[in-house]
Order: sequence, then structure tokens, then C-alpha cells
Amino acid sequence: MTGSTDDKGNYLAGNIILNHNFSQGLHLWHPNSCDASVVSAESTKLNSGYARVTNRKECWQGLEQDITSLVSPGSNYTISATVGVLGSHESTNIKATLRLVHKGSDTDYLAIGRISVSDEKWETLQGTFVLKAIPDHVVLYLEGPNPSIDLLVKNVTISCSNPTNVSRCGDDGDDNLIVNPTFEDGLNNWSGRGCKIVLHDSMANGNIKPQSGKLFAAATERTQFWNGIQQDITPRVKRKMAYEVTAVVRIYGNKVTSADVRATLWVQTPDKREQYIGISKETKLRALVIAENRVDQILLQFYTATDKDWAQIQGKFLINGTPSNVVIYLEGPPPGTDILLNSLVVKHAPKTPPSPPPSIQNASFGVNIVQNSELSDGTNGWFPLGNCTLNVVNGSPHILPPMAADSLGPHEPLSGRYILVTKRTQNWMGPAQMITDKVELFLTYQVSAWVKVGYTASGPQNVNIALSVDGQWVNGGQVEISDYRWHEIGGSFRIEKQPSKVMVYVQGPVSGVDLMLGSLQIFAVDRQARFKHLRRQTDKIRKRDVVLKVTGDSTFGSFVKVRQIQNSFPFGTCINRTNIDNEDFVAFFLENFNWAVFGNELKWYWTEAQKGNLNYKDADEMLDLCQKNNIQARGHCIFWEVENTVQPWIKSLSKSDLMTAVQNRLTSLLTRYKGKFRHYDVNNEMLHGSFYQDRLGKDIRANMFKIANKLDPSALLFVNDYHIEDGDDPRSSPEKYIEQVLNLQVQGAPVGGVGIQGHIDSPVGSIVCSALEKLGILGLPLWFTELDFSSINEHVRADDLEVMLREAYAHPAVEGIMLWGFWELFMSRENSHLVNAEGEINEAGRRYLKLKHEWLTRAHGHIDEQDQFCFRGFHGTYEVEILSFDKRVTKTFVVDKGDSPLVLNVEL
Repeated sequence: MTGSTDDKGNYLAGNIILNHNFSQGLHLWHPNSCDASVVSAESTKLNSGYARVTNRKECWQGLEQDITSLVSPGSNYTISATVGVLGSHESTNIKATLRLVHKGSDTDYLAIGRISVSDEKWETLQGTFVLKAIPDHVVLYLEGPNPSIDLLVKNVTISCSNPTNVSRCGDDGDDNLIVNPTFEDGLNNWSGRGCKIVLHDSMANGNIKPQSGKLFAAATERTQFWNGIQQDITPRVKRKMAYEVTAVVRIYGNKVTSADVRATLWVQTPDKREQYIGISKETKLRALVIAENRVDQILLQFYTATDKDWAQIQGKFLINGTPSNVVIYLEGPPPGTDILLNSLVVKHAPKTPPSPPPSIQNASFGVNIVQNSELSDGTNGWFPLGNCTLNVVNGSPHILPPMAADSLGPHEPLSGRYILVTKRTQNWMGPAQMITDKVELFLTYQVSAWVKVGYTASGPQNVNIALSVDGQWVNGGQVEISDYRWHEIGGSFRIEKQPSKVMVYVQGPVSGVDLMLGSLQIFAVDRQARFKHLRRQTDKIRKRDVVLKVTGDSTFGSFVKVRQIQNSFPFGTCINRTNIDNEDFVAFFLENFNWAVFGNELKWYWTEAQKGNLNYKDADEMLDLCQKNNIQARGHCIFWEVENTVQPWIKSLSKSDLMTAVQNRLTSLLTRYKGKFRHYDVNNEMLHGSFYQDRLGKDIRANMFKIANKLDPSALLFVNDYHIEDGDDPRSSPEKYIEQVLNLQVQGAPVGGVGIQGHIDSPVGSIVCSALEKLGILGLPLWFTELDFSSINEHVRADDLEVMLREAYAHPAVEGIMLWGFWELFMSRENSHLVNAEGEINEAGRRYLKLKHEWLTRAHGHIDEQDQFCFRGFHGTYEVEILSFDKRVTKTFVVDKGDSPLVLNVEL
């Protein structure tokens, strides 16, 4: 029989936590990589004392107790803890977690409870858990507040509701959700989704046999891409739990030898709303799906299946809400092609262990790894890729390209020698060099060079610095050249898996056009050195001197405590309708962001998938959440210029009908939401698409802006596009973006802001800053509107995030930053999340929180002889508290932008 005693020695039945209220000090409790002490009952004037956890440098640091000997397999346990925080400027989360230690294998973490708390207020954290088996160690720990915030714990109880181990929770997820997964019971529990399913032990005269077991099923007589084999998993699937799906599939018939196959969930909510969830992992593609009155632009995992052999497809999913029906099915191949299924497994996804920081052994920042870059030894180290000719010629610039100079600082003059490439018969032909042994894993490398094309060029020519990494193309930077001058080319790359061969080469102009390359530089970037500069710049741009002038009797020496409540700079994120059914997602969103953008729910193909059938319910519910919590919203997007994002019924319209449809779309959307969205992306990605312009003429884009402005004059109207900031796409260089905006303005378009999406890999500060400087000449607000980063190592991902956040926050033209999501399985790219699927914050998330905390000001001290208290603080909302001998005054004020000190009068 387990239990504990209260501070008077009385037995507490069912509570397995010992010293639950710290009446015995910290006996049996241990601080996790931090400090802890017990504040006595006498000093708090309470019936019991509490533990205070201090010197916390990470969110996971807190207080723990080993409960291995106190728990039993199969029993249901309920935790209740009285907790609080001290030193938090805003509400924050406290979590209860179990650390499950298995000898010789990975440690698992089980989240069992979470509560949002405010400074100096006690709250009750509750949760439940069950363990199928008991590992070598089971440790309960309390964690969660942001670094430097003290965690307070007053009382912890864990009670067992079924100590005899009669029942199981079922949340362990080790069992396969699929019934009859290998068809040993025929087709029981399986059905066809719009098609027929049959059972086989072999097909095609015995040439197709099961990969394992004795049987497989075929979805046949398929007339739609979404037809396939399905199973209802409603009774067994649980919300907010990440599941991993593994299926063994192949295709047959219709003379199709290979096709994309994917697994999809059909989810119906209690209010009969339908959702389609793509089961995804690794290579993700955006897909616009319109079928069964269904429209998704979701992340789908496409696996290429063939008619030659069985293939394994894998993916993950998570259901946020409480569904009434959940069906998993296979779909994808063209009509007439059979989908064959040998087995299907759906299990609780194993937790991915945290990434260790990358081990960088030989980082030489700023050192060019290209051999004989200045060509002092002829073409030694270089070789022609293809049957072209390399010669060394004089006449290239003697100075570093500007972006490289920003990174490297003062540099000796360049030699002026360059490689002239002639006799090019293919666009990929050019100078090349092997750099395999010089590239360090996980380091970010900047690429820079002077390039030029020959006089035989007719029309714009693209020049690309590329890498071949074990035969895979990696972009190192691109530029479009329309004249015969030297041009700077800049880019970056990073390699995250050990290669056997890495080659750098320069390519691009069409065959017959000479290519010239001067001073190719490839060097590792010292991000920390750049951060020092950005911190100084941030202090200039985002802070202001404040003078508090205090009046009243006996003010000298009074104590002043200044605390910034909120930074006024917009830090936002993308959300989707399904996310707001998950209270853990909502809690993190509301606590850590002050702006939002909807991933899909405002786009035309979502609000009017079928002509005249309007759906604003999803956007209405999301906007309602934002408005109730003082979250500002961007409208993304009114139109999307890229053709494959346009719904079929729009594509089928005549010119006059399309013009009417465009007008109706503007009127419907902007009238409904007038004054509710601060921004609109009017026509998304106009540098990469031209659907409406091609059909309605060159004036349509400007007219979209004009009509939108007339319908909702309060909203800023944005252009929005990608690859503006990274040098990876000559179609979307800063120069072309500037030209586009100026052309719109000449036509009278009221362009109010410039959106830089920011889907970026291996960002380099000087390259990003160069783009911002160029765009800044427009005099319009710059926003990063869809920022995300992808790396298999969460520490590297955190570094990428810090690069972009610091560059944006330190630049005076940038007026807002929007992340393109933060929760695993709801991101547009793999390995880009800040929070894992089941709610654990990873290193990238912790870095974001750390930066948010860094950009809040706190100050304290005494009023001086001039009856003043002075400090320098970030723009935003503040609370000041002044304590005199017999008086206590609090006041809230706002520090806004300004070059001169802000003087505030406070009467004591």
C-alpha cells in the first residue's frame, strides 16, 4: 500500500509522492541542473511552505523525484500539483513530465499535464498517466517556464485509481490501430473507398506475391484518384497523440509502371465538418486537392510505387480535435490503376530523441576553401566540367563582392584574374573543383564570386554556382545577367550528412555563350561575430531612452521597479483551423505570439472550392480566437497568381466571367472582413506566376490593389513572394521585386507593404541584410511573412532561426516577423518545427523563447537627486512600480519609437 503523510504526520491514502508538501525540506526532491530551496511556512504566513526553483537557464530545468518503486504497470494515476512562477512578465506554462529511463536504449519522455500560470499566482496542474511496463527508472519532474523565471511548487500528489492493475489506459499506443492488418481474416474491417476491393494470394499469373504473409488486397475498378482501400479507426485513435503509419504497397494495371501513392485520413468532427489530413514525412509537396467537394492545400507525402516490386511508405499524423469518425485510406494513382496493399500498421510514434549540438572540429571562419581562387598558379586545382576550355585572363574587379566584404571585413585587393570558359556546348559546362575534404558538416558556408557572360549572349542569362554532393544538386547562388558587366553572385549552403564526394562548379549561360568567373570565395560564416554587431544595431533601432520624472514629497531615494509587459514589435505565426482544436497548441500560440496569419483558410480555393459555395466558417472561427485574445491578423491571400493553385472552375471561365469572378471575390471577402485584417497579401507570388495577368491583361494586378483599397481602406496591401532574401532564384531578386513594386505604383496601385516569405535554408546575415538594404529604398514596411527553417539538427535549426530573427529585428525597415508555423506535422517543411507533435519544445523553440525574453526590458534602482529615474528600453508596454516610505504607486505606459528621450511624469 502506497501513500504519504502530511506535515503533521497524517497518512494520505493513495498519494505515492513522498514529502509532497516539502515539510521535510527538499528530502527526496532534486533540482534538475538548477538550484532549489524551501521557503518556510512561517515566512510565507501559509499553512505550509513551498519549493522555489532558481537559476534556471533552460525551460526543462525544474524539480524532480524518482518514483520508480512507487508505480505499478497498468495502473491509472492522477497527478495534482499546486504551482506558480516568480519573475514572469506574462503568463507561462508549467508542465509535469515523466522521464522513463531504459538501460541500453533511449530515454523516453511522457507529458502528463500542463497549466498556464501568471506571476505570483497559484494554479493547480492536473494530468493522468499509465505505464504498460516499468522501466529501470521513472522520474517525475516539473518544468516549463521560460529561462530565468523561478518555478514555485507548493504541493504534489499522485493518486492511483486502480491499484490492482485491472485496467489499462491505452495511451501507450504500442498496439496497432489497424484490425486485421495483414488480411489473415480476409477482408473483415476493410472496405473500398469509391471502388471495389478483392483479396489475392497472387496476381498476374503468379508473378505478384505477398512480400510477407499469405495474402494482399487490391483496390480495383478505381475511377477517381481518391479511390482506394480504407479502414475505420475511430474507436482506437486518440487526439493529440502522434501516430506513425507504415504500409507495404505496389500498383498494377492500366499500363502505368509507376505512380504516387499516399495515405490520407478522413476526419469528421461532431458538427459534421470534414477534414483531410495528409500523412507526411520527409519529402513534402504542396498539393491542391479538389475532389468529393474537398479542397486541401495540405502537406502530402507522395511515395512512388511501381508495378515491379513492393514498396514501404511511412508517415506520421496527429488529430487535434475530438473526432466523431476517422478513416485511413490509400489513394493517389490515376484512375484504372489498382492499389495493392500487403500490410498496414498504425502505432503511437516513438519520440525522436533530442538532437545533440553538432560537433564542429575544424571551423576556420572566413577562410576560403577554394584552391587557387586568385589564379596565381594558372588553372591548377580547376578542371573543365564537360568539353569546354578554361583560360586565365586579366580584367576582373579587384575588390571583394559587397556581400562577401560585409562578412569578411577588410581584405587585400583581389588579383584581377579570372577564368574565361569558352567552347561551351551545354549550359552546365564550366569551371569545377573538388572540395570534399574541406567541407565541415553542419557549418554554414557563404558563396561569393564575380561573374560575367560573353558578348554573344542574346537575352538574359542565368549563372549558377552549384555543388554536386554525391551526385545531388545543391544551389550555392544564382544571378540573372542582362548586360556585359561584372555581377556579384552570392549564396550559401550547408551539408548535414557525410558525403563521399563534393564538387563545386559554375554553370548557366546557354550553349555557345562564354562564361567568366572571378575570385570564387567559399568560407564558413562566423555567426556569433555577426550577432555582436546585430545586438548593437538592435539597441539603436528598437530601444529608446526613457526618463521618469517623479513629483511629490520625499521622492529622493524611492525604489523604482520597471517591467516591460509586452514588446510592441509583431512576432506572429501561421495557424490552421484544425490547430485551434488543440488546447496545447492554442496555449503556446497565445503566450508567445501577438500576430497570426491563416495558412489556407482565407485563400480563394478554400473559401469557394466550388462556384457559389462559400465557406467562411473556418476563417470566422480562427479570427474569433484572435480577436478575443488581442491577436492581430494578416489576410493571406486574396488571389494567388501561380496557376496550379487556382481551382478548376476558375480556370474554365471565359475572360469576362473571370473578371466578374475576381470582382465578386474582392467584394465578398473584403466586405465581410472590413477592418478585421490589418494586412492583405493581394496577389501572392507575382514574380513566380501570371495566371490572372495572362488572362485579364497587365492592368489587373494594379486594379486588384485599387479595388481592395476602396473596399477596406484600413488594411495595408502587400506584395508577397519567396527567395527574395537568399540569392537562390534569379526570378525573385531584390532588384526584380523593386521593379515590380514601382510598376504597380506607376499604375496607381496603393502598395502598402513588401512581404518577404522567408522559406530559407542556411541563411547568411550579410546576404539577407543586402536584400533588406536594397528593398529599403522603396520606403515601405518590410515584413518577413512566412519564415521557416529546415535542418535535421534542432540546434542548427535554432541557429538559423536566430540569424533571421536578429537580422530582421536589427533592420529599421522591417516592421514585423511571421513564422510559417511552429508545431510538428503542421509545417510546410520537414524538420522545421519548434514544438514537437505532442507538445515538447525543442532547441529551436527554446531559442525563440530566449530571444523573445532578451528583447524585453527590466530595470530597477532609486530615484536620483533630480527626482528622476532613467533607463533605455525596447519599444512596448511597461509597468512601473515606485515604492516610497509610506506610498506605493504603479503606472502603465508605452515606449514608442523616437530619437529623443521619452519623458514621463509620475506623481508619488
